[in-house]
This record gives sequence, structure tokens and C-alpha cells, in this order.
Amino acid sequence: MHPAAALGLVFGGCCSNVVFLELLARQFPGCGNIVTFAQFLFIAVEGFIFEAEFGRKRPAIPIRYYTVMVAMFFTVSVVNNYALNLNIAMPLHMIFRSGSLIASMVLGMIMLKKRYSTSKYLSIALVSVGIFICTFMSAKQVASQANSSEEEGFNAFLWWLLGITFLTFALLMSARMGIFQEIIYQQFGKHPREALFYNHCLPLPGFLLFAPDIYNHAVLFSQSEPLHVPVLGLKMPIMWSYLLLNVITQYICIRGVFILTTECTSLTVTLVVTLRKFVSLIFSILYFKNPFTAWHWIGSLFVLAGTLMYTEMWNNMGVVLSTAKKEAKRD
Repeated sequence: MHPAAALGLVFGGCCSNVVFLELLARQFPGCGNIVTFAQFLFIAVEGFIFEAEFGRKRPAIPIRYYTVMVAMFFTVSVVNNYALNLNIAMPLHMIFRSGSLIASMVLGMIMLKKRYSTSKYLSIALVSVGIFICTFMSAKQVASQANSSEEEGFNAFLWWLLGITFLTFALLMSARMGIFQEIIYQQFGKHPREALFYNHCLPLPGFLLFAPDIYNHAVLFSQSEPLHVPVLGLKMPIMWSYLLLNVITQYICIRGVFILTTECTSLTVTLVVTLRKFVSLIFSILYFKNPFTAWHWIGSLFVLAGTLMYTEMWNNMGVVLSTAKKEAKRD
């Protein structure tokens, strides 16, 4: 597939996926488990058919390594989704997860003894400042919104603080998983389609721990107002339609990122994913009218600028422009 088509899949799939996730979370804030389960099940079934060939194809990487990777991946996915149940607004959720660069750099320095250039440290500082500004302003909003009594306001703040703790833990765990993947891929080579399948297939039994919650939300989804689908000539509860569209767009998003990793450099992939997050953030604020002050905008721009600096986009754009000028002179 042409990289431009993959780019369309990433922006179209990932941005629309955020919309359907927010539609679900606004109606039922604690629906993270059923959403995660549906996404994992869909991708696992697709991978079992097309990647594992109904179990006939042996994995290139031993299952024991996938077991460790899956435990971390499952934990990160569940914790990130559950944080939405703890007074964490969707814009803050997206901004905070952009701090993965910070976690990756810190763990890389500690575990892999990596050292970085001054521009890398400066970019991480910008991201840190941006996340701190957005987090601090969101904390003030949580305290001011729950103004019916001091006790309720304090309880709301405690739940929000727990949500921030969950997001921080997920960031560190995700960075640790990235380092583990890097080590495994150096040893066995890169097999992203295979990793995508096993990362979504092996954790499925773990959802038995959340079976009561998943069942309760399935009942609630079934009781939601019906949505008439003229093309199919049937009616479907609107929450189930949102969930179905969320799962499909999540698959499109992941497939688009996978195609980009095979067709483009890692720098390009990082840049595309970063810009996609920023577009999703702006759309969430404008479409859903999420509370977002001038300080939130400043913090968001800090995060975006720091991330782009980390990818050295400006230097690479300069190289591309200078190369184009040289070729133009030759012609």
C-alpha cells in the first residue's frame, strides 16, 4: 500500500476512534473494560485467520517472550482505559499519554545506559512542562466543579489524583514494554504482524477477571436507545453501534501504523502519530466542547513542540530542502 494511503488510515482511523471512545465514555464512564475486550477480541480473531493461519503457522518469536510482553501490554491497556473512570477528561488523557517520550528516555538511561543530545533533553523538558501545566489546570477544574460541598470536592480530587497515578504507571509500564520489545527484536528480528496478533490473543483469558463488569455494561448497552440502520434494515442499540465503530476504527488505526512502519522510517512514523494525537485533541475540544483554557492550549503547544523537537523534524526538513535545491540546480 502507498504510504499516502497508510497516512489516511492513521488519521482517519485513529481520530475517529477517539470520537467513538468519547461518545462511549461520556454515557458510561466505566465502560473501559468492555471497550478493551471488544478491541482485543476483534484483532485476535482477524490475526488468527490471516496471520496465524488458524493455528498452523508457528511463531518466529518463542511464546514465553510474548507472555511477558502480553502481561505488560494488557496491563497498560486496562489501566489507561480505567483512568477515564477516575475524573480524567479525554483531552488530559491524550496529553498525558504524550509523555511516553519522557518515560522511554528515563528508563533508557537507567536500564540501557543510553545518553542523549542536548536537544533531546530540551525537548523532554518542554514536554514535561506542557504536561505539568495541563495537569495542574485540570486539577483546579476538578476542585472547582465539585463545589457542592468541601467533602465532595475533596473526594473528587482524590479520585482524579488516583487517575493521574494510573496514567503515570501506564506510561512507565509502556516504556518498559518498549525496551523489552527492542531487546527481543534485536535477537529474533521484527515481526510486527505476529506481535500484534499475540499481544491481543494471549490476554483474552485475563478478561475473565472483569467478566461481571463487562456483562453489566453489555446489559446497559443493550438498554440504550435504538438506532435505525437503513442500509441493513434493522435497529441496533446506539451504544453497541458506537462500540462497533470504535472497534473497527481501532483496527484501521493499528493497521495504518503497521503499514507506515514497513514503508517509512521510524522518524516519520513518530511524527505522524504525534500530529495525529494533536489533531484528535483539537477535535475533541471543539466537537465535544471539553473545558480547555488558554493555559491548556499553552501546555498542549509545549507538548507538541517538544515532541517535534525530539524527532528532529526541523533538521530533517532542512536536509530534505537542501537536497531538493541541489537537485534543482543540477537540472
